Amino acid sequence: MPVPLEPPAPPATNDPWTDLRAELDRWSALGRRASFWWRDDDAVAPSPELDRLLALAARHDRWVALAVIPAEATPALAARLARTPTVVIQHGWAHRSHAPAGEKTAELGDHRPAEAVLAELIAGRTRLASLFGDRFRPALAPPWNRIGPHLSARLGEAGLTVLSGFGRREAGAGLTRLNTHADPIDWRGGRGFAGVDRVLAPILKHLAERRTGGADPDEPTGLLTHHLVHDPEGWIFLDALLSALGRHPAAAWPDPDALFGARP
Repeated sequence: MPVPLEPPAPPATNDPWTDLRAELDRWSALGRRASFWWRDDDAVAPSPELDRLLALAARHDRWVALAVIPAEATPALAARLARTPTVVIQHGWAHRSHAPAGEKTAELGDHRPAEAVLAELIAGRTRLASLFGDRFRPALAPPWNRIGPHLSARLGEAGLTVLSGFGRREAGAGLTRLNTHADPIDWRGGRGFAGVDRVLAPILKHLAERRTGGADPDEPTGLLTHHLVHDPEGWIFLDALLSALGRHPAAAWPDPDALFGARP
């Protein structure tokens, strides 16, 4: 069977939605599918915003990985997630920064003894497993997407098998990496919706790099959301993005077992 040739790339347009369809068309022309996944941070309890997130996921028949803060997680959240396809992963311990003044916020930096931080992570993993049962996957999403390299190398000691950060994952990093690549919130500009161009740009870049060999072709392109913070424009964008991806045959959504491994 002849190998599909790389289709010529049409020039970028002024419409990022058109560019997204064109990029996925190029995947289709190669007989390939682009995998996606969705992570949402900072859940601790039921809320109207969480209801909106779950309703959006259900409308598009998608599962979402909720990064839950163990120290504040409530049994009510576990009850709310029952009978949904939601997956729970660990969001640090208490989402508090221990970084010295003048450094970027980080709960899981190498500022404290690793044994103390690992003890917190073990307590968090145990609590989430108790609350959420087999809905919980032993994956860590560090608060602020920051973790010290020495601590990262020892996460297996805390029973955590997957690390989820932000940006293209590093090859040969040892621990399984499942990163996110686009965040709709403008955290430095008022915490509102960042705009269609700014949010779709990293998605388009990651897809193109995966397709052409500039990034791991098997790395799913990840969407990062924060349901407690999104403004109306952000919710409208998420609905539009899920609709656009759901309509295109080249967009694939692997199930949780394919990304996190079989349930414990």
